[in-house]
Amino acid sequence: MDINIKNMVCQRCILVVSQIFERAGIEIENIQLGKVKTTNEVAPGKLEQVDKSLKRMGFEIINDSKGRLIESIKNITVDYVYHHSGESKMNFSEYLTGKLNLDYPYLSSLFSSVEGTTIEKYMISLKIERVKELLVYDEKTLSEIAFEMGYSSVAHLSGQFKKITGFTPSYFKKLREQNRKSINDV
Repeated sequence: MDINIKNMVCQRCILVVSQIFERAGIEIENIQLGKVKTTNEVAPGKLEQVDKSLKRMGFEIINDSKGRLIESIKNITVDYVYHHSGESKMNFSEYLTGKLNLDYPYLSSLFSSVEGTTIEKYMISLKIERVKELLVYDEKTLSEIAFEMGYSSVAHLSGQFKKITGFTPSYFKKLREQNRKSINDV
């Protein structure tokens, strides 16, 4: 049985959700961002119990198709930003349409109408939060970060960073963790 879950955006989310299912006595065949595949069908009463536990932790079961699609867009975007953005020169809209097999104008329109922001702005917010994270780790130079995040130059990254945060990357680095948002809050 496939169960779609809202707000799963990181590996820690996967751990928490799997623990909730385990405590409910539901065997998981596979779990990934936004989706749990159980070994067997889950009784409606048990599913309600799991949904209540999920809601206490900031998640919830998604029952409608548009909600599932929005979560898929978010999860694909998070995965792209955190794991693939510097790897290829593929346009993100092509990447997204390839993953979902739907036209980008439809995905963009649906996302904007439900979330109140564009996919592009959502992606930029995720990228800036990732850049903040990398700056705080202090293990890479700004040019390495710009390359890893798929920016054309350090100037482009710095300009976008300042536009979103109000700080230059170097000033933010001095502030450290004070202005970081959890990925769940983006």
